[in-house]
Amino acid sequence: MVIFEMDFEFIKKLKKSSESKIVFLIIDGLGGLPKKPNGKTELESAKKPNLDDLFSRSICGLQQPVGPGITPGSGPGHLSLFGYDPIKYQVGRGVLAALGVNFDLKSGDIAARGNFCTIDKNGILEDRRAGRISTNENEILCEKLRKIQLPGIKIYIKPLKEHRFLLVLRGKSLYPDISDTDPQKIGIKPLMPEALDNKSKKTSEYLMDFINKSSEILQNQYPANMILLRGFSQKPNWPTFEENYNLKSLAIASYPMYKGLARLLGMKTIEECSTIDEEFDQLEKNWDNYDFFYIHIKGSDSAGEDGDFNRKIRAIEEVDKYIPRLLSLNPNVVIVTGDHSTPSILKYHSWHPVPILLWSDNCRIDNLKHFGERECIKGSLGSCFPATDLMPLALAYADRLKKFGA
Repeated sequence: MVIFEMDFEFIKKLKKSSESKIVFLIIDGLGGLPKKPNGKTELESAKKPNLDDLFSRSICGLQQPVGPGITPGSGPGHLSLFGYDPIKYQVGRGVLAALGVNFDLKSGDIAARGNFCTIDKNGILEDRRAGRISTNENEILCEKLRKIQLPGIKIYIKPLKEHRFLLVLRGKSLYPDISDTDPQKIGIKPLMPEALDNKSKKTSEYLMDFINKSSEILQNQYPANMILLRGFSQKPNWPTFEENYNLKSLAIASYPMYKGLARLLGMKTIEECSTIDEEFDQLEKNWDNYDFFYIHIKGSDSAGEDGDFNRKIRAIEEVDKYIPRLLSLNPNVVIVTGDHSTPSILKYHSWHPVPILLWSDNCRIDNLKHFGERECIKGSLGSCFPATDLMPLALAYADRLKKFGA
């Protein structure tokens, strides 16, 4: 049950200045499932003494990014963590990818996130990620696709990471209400970009033309012999994170999409940061200059999507090593959670609530021992905790909210 529905105007009236520091450590796809009944999840299986110690001094629960039974994408999952109702504040993955690489997205541009993928001789999807080809291979393929021309349309293509790329169409009267071509599963053909309203019909025809020409160029480029497109969108105009919370914020992430989401909310970002070690170097370097730090860890999600249970365990264990570095900076509030669950046995995002711990000197600790899904069910935050409630809680524990009413 939703305890508090975020109202930015209400929060603005309560916010107050403080020297306190808040850290959101987001372990992407953190939640999981056991391999067999009564077994342990990836998080429960991981050897993580530092996270367990922090957990024993925290309050905890399971948070829902969107709502019961709803499987969130990475965008909605993160927006809810930052207090933005993901139903009200919707944005396509294309915009996040564009902002993530600092593309100068104009009003009216249509952006989409692309995957290079693998199809067989009958056009059936074998691999949605083309074996996670290298970024260098991606750059070569993007250069080939830049030869495509569409009448009256400017096309921009930029490589992202591994198999991912950015597509932007610029022209007159373009509209983004178009269905994804990524079916999100293998064994079937890629979908067609279908217009979801009459205004978007011409744009969908441009995209179909682009896809057909891409297919001709890539047909002999195995394993990256086709493309999938998703998240057709235009840049929205939303209230910024600092306006809402009076927090000077820094996002530390290695993947462009997460930098893009942070920039959409007005957060500052770190340009070059490709490893966890470099992320924590930047945290330490910038500690005195910001109030709020968002640190994004990607490896756990990638392992989950690849169905690699043990690799996801190792990714969580790797994060655990950095908890002492984080705590040595003396933050006032630390929240550790994920943007969604990615169980390895499902190989995809799921609807399962996500484990969360909230540490502060002001906590009435739950006195539980091991950070994991089943322990979090027992926590004081509850097992269906709305993720949008996290920001007001973080502000309160950081002494950044005034009393409400007389």
